[in-house]
Amino acid sequence: MPEDGAVDLKRQLIERWPARWPVRPFREPAWARQEPTYAECSPTLIEAAVKRAGSRPSGNWFVFAAAREIRADRPTGVRVAGRELVAWRGPGGELLVGPGACPHLGAPLDQARVHCGELVCRWHGLRVGGDRPGWTALPSYDDGVLAWVRLDGPGGEPPAERPAVPARPGGTTVDAVATLAGVCEPEDVVANRLDPWHGAWFHPYSFARLRVLSAPRGIDVAEADDRFVVEVTFRLAGKLGVPVVAEFGCPGPRTVLMTIVDGEGTGSVVETHATPLGPGVDGRPRTAVIEATIAASGRPGFATAARLAPVLRPLMRRAAARLWRDDLAYAERRYALRTGHP
Repeated sequence: MPEDGAVDLKRQLIERWPARWPVRPFREPAWARQEPTYAECSPTLIEAAVKRAGSRPSGNWFVFAAAREIRADRPTGVRVAGRELVAWRGPGGELLVGPGACPHLGAPLDQARVHCGELVCRWHGLRVGGDRPGWTALPSYDDGVLAWVRLDGPGGEPPAERPAVPARPGGTTVDAVATLAGVCEPEDVVANRLDPWHGAWFHPYSFARLRVLSAPRGIDVAEADDRFVVEVTFRLAGKLGVPVVAEFGCPGPRTVLMTIVDGEGTGSVVETHATPLGPGVDGRPRTAVIEATIAASGRPGFATAARLAPVLRPLMRRAAARLWRDDLAYAERRYALRTGHP
């Protein structure tokens, strides 16, 4: 078929594609012929957005893991803001978090055994679970998807009773949590997420036809207006994708929330939490990206698909991890340039 005929056939296919189908064929230029976005992506605009996010209160709450990773049969060791912590579940399934060192001789409590909802240290058998001399449980919160801990020292703010969990879709949902870590600080992760203009350039395997419809400018922006609105097609395969409109905003200093506001999966969210881990052996900071994808849909078949959540979660985690392997390089580069520590 002549090239002009093939182009005409593709155009007819796109024009006749049923509007009710969420997956749609699309046209796009070659990668190097996309419309450049550097003129719109002002460095001062992104820095202002990062500063506005940093001024919001957190109540000293930090996300540290996916809720389903914390189990009742064994403890989990984590680090947050340089603190060694241990987490497990009590007899009723409640989340328990506390210092990760045994108050007796400092044994690692992530190697303890769980018995009757308490930790039994493997070095000398000391039981830990409530308040003991030198060991006190920390405020913690399980929101059903993510596990949080409150650290008033590193947080340095007036404490809040509960974390400000972003708005999530109701009804039937499928959620997955991906976790990666990089050499940077939380603000570098937030800055990356508040730069939607790089999506189709840096992640052409996932995004196409990306256009920023509106972006907040300046430092003094009303909270209701402090959001980026983006039109984008999530690429599925080849020239098939799902077009949506999404909003990006920061409900807290270390959290970026993306919400689909129009298109397939309206109401679905992606929560990106940047949690400081503390310095590595090289003295440079480490930050964990803990990203929760919570998908919803009003389509009748979604409830059936949701029953396959154990199969879907690894696929969702893999997709998020691929994006963040690239974006952590971006965040690490920003940290190195910002601090002069390559």
